[in-house]
Amino acid sequence: MKKKPSTDYTKAETNKIAIRESDEEYGKKLDIGISRTCKCPRNHLNCMSPKEWLKSQLGVWQFFYESRDIRDKQLHPATFPISLCKKIIELFTHEGELVLDPFVGSGTTLIAAADLNRNAVGFDLQESYIKLCERRLTEQKVLFNNSRQVAIKDDARNIDKYIEPDSVSLIWTSPPYANLLNRPRKNKSRRFRNNEQYGKIEQYSQDPKDLGILPLEEYTKAMGDIFESLLPLLRPKHHCVINVSDMWWDNKRITIHISIVEELRKRGYELRNTIIWDRTNIVNQIGIFGWPSNYITMGVTYEYLLDFWRPEEK
Repeated sequence: MKKKPSTDYTKAETNKIAIRESDEEYGKKLDIGISRTCKCPRNHLNCMSPKEWLKSQLGVWQFFYESRDIRDKQLHPATFPISLCKKIIELFTHEGELVLDPFVGSGTTLIAAADLNRNAVGFDLQESYIKLCERRLTEQKVLFNNSRQVAIKDDARNIDKYIEPDSVSLIWTSPPYANLLNRPRKNKSRRFRNNEQYGKIEQYSQDPKDLGILPLEEYTKAMGDIFESLLPLLRPKHHCVINVSDMWWDNKRITIHISIVEELRKRGYELRNTIIWDRTNIVNQIGIFGWPSNYITMGVTYEYLLDFWRPEEK
């Protein structure tokens, strides 16, 4: 039997929005809703109207930031807009269902889920990010919403301790991009800006468990191990969307998105779509990379949204 979302508003209001090692819920199965609360037909993928669905058919998406978005790299080095999260969550879930973010960072997934009346749980290793999630969720004021959003300070490798098999309707995340950020910023576009980024290492942490310090081969295997452990939690024919970018390293193109696609296919996922997040409308002061002798496309102007699902058992 699937667990139905609670209708006890007092209980929902007293549930913690952040869980740490000292809390009673740490390392235990979560009290969180997973079932639809909408009245959509059972065979519908989401709550969208045909008109809204049509807008999602294009394979190139653009988004804008809003006042609630985190733009300060001192708080988090790599955030994405709430509007992007909402698009993914609306497309692949119904109200009341459960969204999982294995690398929740600043908590944007949780904010978007609260806006859309979806339950959501996010994991992160860093206490500073859990505090940021906690602050943002505390400031979030959503009326007539009985869903729960919670940030857990734990390793993504431990997620199956908290969530039952076949209960997640969407896995959505932007993981660390291998060791992309774990090096000083030296490119010319930063050298002449007065933004304190030139020469700075913007990495999430130097925790040995952090995927963001690993070279590509180790990173790919670690990602595979984590997502293989998440596959049984995801309902069959439900989606896992990963936001990722490629990078340049020692004048070579490092194709992180290809590594992830190949690894997740080996771990039982099926790639359904590749969507391009066109960031040109939100990127300012881009540099003349490679001029005049070496053509380099600027990765900051687009990223990949890799859409997988869990195939049904044959």
